Amino acid sequence: MSSENITSVAREGRKFNASRDFQAQANIGSIGAYRRLYSESVNNPEKFWAKQAAELLLWRKKWRKVLQWKAPFAKWFVGGRLNVAENCLDRHLGTARENKAAIIFEGEPGDQRTLTYKQLHHEVCKFANVLESLGLKQGDRVAIYMPMTPEAAIAMLACARIGAIHTVIFGGFSSEAIKDRVNDCQASLVITADGGWRRGKVVDLKANVDRALDGTPSVKHVVVLQRTNTHVTMKEGRDHWWHDVMATASHRHEAKAFDSETPLFILYTSGSTGKPKGVLHTSGGYLLGTTITSKYVFDLKESDTYWCTADVGWITGHSYVVYGILANGATTLMYEGAPNHPEPDRFWSIIDRHKVTIFYTAPTAIRAFMRWGDHYPAKHDMSSLRLLGSVGEPINPEAWKWYHKVIGGGRCPIVDTWWQTETGAIMISPLPAAIPQKPGSATLPFFGVVPKVFDDQGREVPKNSGGKLVITRPWPSMLRTLWGDDERFKRQYWSEYEGGIYFTGDGCRRDEDGYFWIVGRIDDVLNVSGHRIGTAEVESALVSHPTVAEAAAVGRPDELKGQALVVFVTLKNGVSATDELKEALRAHVAKEIGSLARPDNVRFAAALPKTRSGKIMRRLLKEIAAGGAVKGDTTTLEDFSVVASLQKEE
Repeated sequence: MSSENITSVAREGRKFNASRDFQAQANIGSIGAYRRLYSESVNNPEKFWAKQAAELLLWRKKWRKVLQWKAPFAKWFVGGRLNVAENCLDRHLGTARENKAAIIFEGEPGDQRTLTYKQLHHEVCKFANVLESLGLKQGDRVAIYMPMTPEAAIAMLACARIGAIHTVIFGGFSSEAIKDRVNDCQASLVITADGGWRRGKVVDLKANVDRALDGTPSVKHVVVLQRTNTHVTMKEGRDHWWHDVMATASHRHEAKAFDSETPLFILYTSGSTGKPKGVLHTSGGYLLGTTITSKYVFDLKESDTYWCTADVGWITGHSYVVYGILANGATTLMYEGAPNHPEPDRFWSIIDRHKVTIFYTAPTAIRAFMRWGDHYPAKHDMSSLRLLGSVGEPINPEAWKWYHKVIGGGRCPIVDTWWQTETGAIMISPLPAAIPQKPGSATLPFFGVVPKVFDDQGREVPKNSGGKLVITRPWPSMLRTLWGDDERFKRQYWSEYEGGIYFTGDGCRRDEDGYFWIVGRIDDVLNVSGHRIGTAEVESALVSHPTVAEAAAVGRPDELKGQALVVFVTLKNGVSATDELKEALRAHVAKEIGSLARPDNVRFAAALPKTRSGKIMRRLLKEIAAGGAVKGDTTTLEDFSVVASLQKEE
C-alpha cells in the first residue's frame, strides 16, 4: 500500500446543538461533563470501569482484577461471575419494570404482540429448560436462523442463561452460508422457523436449513417456530416444533453464574474471500460495553420506546436490539419486514402507531427514504421522536440534514455512531446533549476509547490529514479472538502496527476540533494518479447534488492512473438520465472535492446492489466496472435482478 496519506478534502463546518430542553433532561448534559468523565476513563481506566461495572451490572461474585492485558489478548473483570440473561431480565422483576413492555413486536403482515419483562422472563426460562432437555450445556454452540420475531431474542437470552454459545445467522443467508458457519463452530442445535415474511412473500427458512444440514454432522436437534404456517418437512427424532416443546416446559429456571470471560456468542463476518471469520465475544465486558453505551449514547429513559431497525443477525441487533437495551430495562421494538411494504411509509407508520421516541437506522435506508420522497413521512405524526441515530457506514452530510429536518422535525439530535462487529459496542459517537454534532462526523470517542489516525509508519498524522483509524487501548466489549483461530485474529487486527494497536480497517481524518470523520474502508480507498481517495467522500459529494438519491464509487484498473474512478448513481424520482447530467455530476464532484476526484465514468442505475441489511455490495460493482463476471457469494443480495440489469447496460 502506498505510504501516502489518504487525500481527504471534504469539509462540513456547521455544528448542531441539542435544545436546552433536551440538555436539561439528558443523562450527560454538557461538554464539560463529557470531558470530565472521558478524562477519568483514559487517565485511570481500571478505576473508571470498575465503578461502571459495579453500578450498571448485577454480579454474583466480584472480580479480583479489572483488566488482564497481554496484547492482543484481553480479559476483563477477571474472576467476576454473572449471568447475562439475569442482567437483562431477572433483576427487573419485583420492580416497577416487571409489567413494563420489554419487547413490542410488529410483523410484516401487521400482527402485533407486546411482551412485558415478566412475560419475557417467563418465556426465556421455559426455553432455557427446553435447551437443557435437549442436552445443551455450558459451552455448546447453538445456531439461530430466524425471522425478526421475539422468539429470536428469547432464543438468544435462553442460550445466555444456560451458558450455551449462540451464533445468529442472518435470515437472508443461503444454505451454503449456514453450513459453513455451523461446521466452523460445530453447533449441535439449530433454531429456525418455517419461514419469515419479506415484502409480502415467505422466505423459506426451514428449507434452507434442511439443505444445509445434509452436510453438518454436528447437528443433533432442530427447533422450528411456526411463523408463516407454510408446509415444511419435519425429520422425526431431530426436528421439534417450538410450540410443542414449550407446551410442557416449566417457566421456572434458575440462572447460573458464569465467569466474566465465558463466551456469549460467535458472530460471523464474511471476509471478501475465504471462510467467514467467527468473531468471539464474552460476557462481562461485552455486556458492560453495550449497557453503558445504550444508556449514554441513546440517553435512555424509563419512558422511551426505542427502535433499532437492524436484524438480530447483525452485531447491531445483538448489542442494540437485545442486550444493551434490555439490560437498561428499556422498551425495544422489533419489526419483521421490509421498510417499503406495503408502502414506502411503513417505518413512519410504525413510529406513529407505537409512539417511538428513539429511532436508530442505517444511512443506506435514509438515502432510500430520501429517494422515495418527503410526502411519505409527511403523512404521519412523528412528534414522539426525541432522538435519531445512524449506524453501519458514514452518513453523508446531505442525508444527515434530510434526516434531521424531515424525520426529526429539526428538533432531534442525531447520534452518528462508529463501531464494528469486532468492537462489540459503540466507539465514536456524539453524546446527544453534550457533543455538538457536525453532519457526517462521528465526532468524539466514547469513554475509555483512545482512537488515533496513523500513517503507514505508525506516526500520528497532522490534523485534517487522512490516515488509518486505530484504537490504541483495550476496551471492555472488544472481541477476544476469532473462533478457533488465534493466529488469524492476530494477523487480521493486530499486525499492522506493533505494541497492541488495533487496526480498524477504516480510513479516517481528524479535524481541528478533534472530531473523527470516517472516509470508508481502507480496502475501498482508491489510488488515482498517486492520490488515495476515500470512496465515502466521493459518494457524499455526489449525493449533495440535487438530482442524486444514492451513489457508489469504485475503482477499475487503469494503465495510466492506476485506478480510474467509476461512479454508479441512482437519481431521484422524476429526474431523467442524460449525457448532460453525467457531465454536470463529474463537474460537481471536481468542484466539491477537487479535479483529482473527477469521475472517469458516471453510470446511471435504477438501483444499487444491496444486501438485505442495506449495505451496498461494492465488490460486485467493482467487478461490473472492470467488465468482468460477477463472482463469489451473491445469496445475501436483496434483488439479484439489479446486478443483471447493470451488467446488461455495460
